[in-house]
Amino acid sequence: MQIMLGDIHQSAWLERAECLHDAATIHAALDTLAGQISEELAGQNPVVLTVMGGALIFAGHLLTRLSFPLECEYVHASRYRGALTGGEIVWKVRPPESVRGRTVLVLDDILDEGFTLAAIQRALLDAGAKRVYLAVMVEKHLGRQKPIAADYVGLTVPDRYVFGFGMDVEGSWRNLPAIYALPE
Repeated sequence: MQIMLGDIHQSAWLERAECLHDAATIHAALDTLAGQISEELAGQNPVVLTVMGGALIFAGHLLTRLSFPLECEYVHASRYRGALTGGEIVWKVRPPESVRGRTVLVLDDILDEGFTLAAIQRALLDAGAKRVYLAVMVEKHLGRQKPIAADYVGLTVPDRYVFGFGMDVEGSWRNLPAIYALPE
């Protein structure tokens, strides 16, 4: 049965969804990510770029676990703009000049097809970043090659429409403390 999201009231999305990762699992993954990132990036004073708006929740939780100096900035590039499938990359905020000659850590909510993160990485390297690391809260297993790989991955999810902990369903439910999937 295919669900057309526009036909379902927002509260019903959560009622029909399956919890893939609860809050405790997410927080354990955040602790692991923070340890991995700290081991590699401590002492480099990186510029940390949050990909708006989905990575806001992820960044807020992860940054408080990093105990080394860093600078916070953001980029805003999207292929979805409220839709359920991606289109062309649209830049709302491009990488800042502060990335020139610096190590950059990009934080994003999900590595899905990888086109947005690949475009962000290209833009950062074109802007003169010395090295770009990619950290995602979730990587979706698609069963096919992606144009980019994340350096740090918190959790994995199957090839389903997921939401919660920063990821949305037509603009809603980013604020959930767990990660859910809509029915197949």
